[in-house]
Amino acid sequence: MAKIKKKELGKGLQALLSNMDEEREISLPIKAEGEGVDSDQLLFQIPLEKIEANPDQPRNQFDDEALEELSQSIRTHGIIQPITIRKLHKDKYQIISGERRFRAAELAGLEAIPAYVRIANDIELLEMALVENIQREDLNPLEISISYQRLIDECNITHEELSNRIGKNRSTITNYIRLLKLPPEVQKGVKEKKLSMGHARALLSLTKIDECLYVYSQILNKGLSVRATERLIRDLHTSKNRQEEKSEDRDPEIQRIEGRLTETLGANVMITSRDGMKGEIKIKFETPNHLEEILEVIDQDSF
Repeated sequence: MAKIKKKELGKGLQALLSNMDEEREISLPIKAEGEGVDSDQLLFQIPLEKIEANPDQPRNQFDDEALEELSQSIRTHGIIQPITIRKLHKDKYQIISGERRFRAAELAGLEAIPAYVRIANDIELLEMALVENIQREDLNPLEISISYQRLIDECNITHEELSNRIGKNRSTITNYIRLLKLPPEVQKGVKEKKLSMGHARALLSLTKIDECLYVYSQILNKGLSVRATERLIRDLHTSKNRQEEKSEDRDPEIQRIEGRLTETLGANVMITSRDGMKGEIKIKFETPNHLEEILEVIDQDSF
């Protein structure tokens, strides 16, 4: 039998972090449920019917195709990494980490699954589940944001304490949490991976919802890069400042034409007139594809 290191229980977040890697390295004989051994030192084979999901699981979406692939792997190779659970009462357990493996095991037709059984109260359970979630590499930025916020709110810890516990800079944590200030439609885009973290950070500089939604639509429709998005936002700020500074002095007819051209071309248009007779029109484009779209509109007979 492999040599077992002693572990501390009931430490919540810190216990999970300190023992997470250790658990993955230990190779031990698996005992059937109910055998007289220390539950923190040996794996148990727990019937799937006795295990329930954690209702506070930070992750509530699972990719069906990825689950099917994992279930096929389980049919071939079995469960490589045990799940972690806590005992609720005599015949019931609740998942702390590993719900994806649990679901895939159900799809694979397994009757039991190897599991570590831990002692944890509700707060410790939440901490463990959230941190296990944060450590995953396939989370989208919004899932990470929600996990950080829940750790702060529900586990009553500060940004600094969270930074120390998970090994992330405070600025990184703050940037993620700020994503929750974005309009719901944009948050959905982040969650569905239509936007990168860089896009989302750029949108946070816009204080008006309509401006944020406008730039968001431009990102989706024109495939803007993060740099192109930042330029578009700068142009919005510049145009807004110019309008505020010159709105009283500029010819209302010129402003009307600018608005019409901007709407028709789908691009920022600026008209300058020196003597009321001569002038120039500036059309801003963000990408080569955007330029092609503008030219297509200009080429139309109806323009």
